[in-house]
Amino acid sequence: MTGLLHTALLVATLALAGPALAQPATTPAAPGRGQLLYETHCIACHGIQMHWRAQRLVTDWPQLLTQVRRWQGTAQLQWSDADIDAVARHLNDTLYRLPVPARPAG
Repeated sequence: MTGLLHTALLVATLALAGPALAQPATTPAAPGRGQLLYETHCIACHGIQMHWRAQRLVTDWPQLLTQVRRWQGTAQLQWSDADIDAVARHLNDTLYRLPVPARPAG
């Protein structure tokens, strides 16, 4: 009887877990707005080598925001403050890893 009970429990567990097991362990995150804006408008001129050059202008979060604001203005992109923040955060998450203030609530 114990073998039959174990088999029944195993079948029930697999039946319940089957759909979960069929899903990939992790789903790649969709690109964020900052990544999309950067890849659409900036990466043609600002490849990764630009961000790691010896004369890099960005050494802290305010400077990163200033440079993103500067270049979007030069390109006449008319980004909102939220767009500038999103691109700066994307660059920081992927390249700079600078200390960043928390996002404002709301």
